[in-house]
Amino acid sequence: MNTQLMLKPSSLMQGIKMKEFGNIYLFAFASDLQAKLEKLLEKKKTDLLNSEEEAELAGILELQRIFTFINAQLASQAKWCPLNPDNWFDDEPDSSANTATLQNT
Repeated sequence: MNTQLMLKPSSLMQGIKMKEFGNIYLFAFASDLQAKLEKLLEKKKTDLLNSEEEAELAGILELQRIFTFINAQLASQAKWCPLNPDNWFDDEPDSSANTATLQNT
């Protein structure tokens, strides 16, 4: 088991919003939390994170993983989602054409 110091993801809940996406609402980071994440990631690239910032980054990334999982579950249960390619063109006429050609054999 990998032990890591981390800020509790639940302490970051004020930085969460619901975002409309198609006919469903998904969890997303508010602009402040997203900016904090990007700032910490930039500092990590240059190895300038102190231990407190590493714990904060770990907590934010864990919350991001949790919301990615939850959002995927919400999207898969939705009757329609913009990410479901089966529904993208339901209201458009079928204009597909078979363009296959026989190969000389």
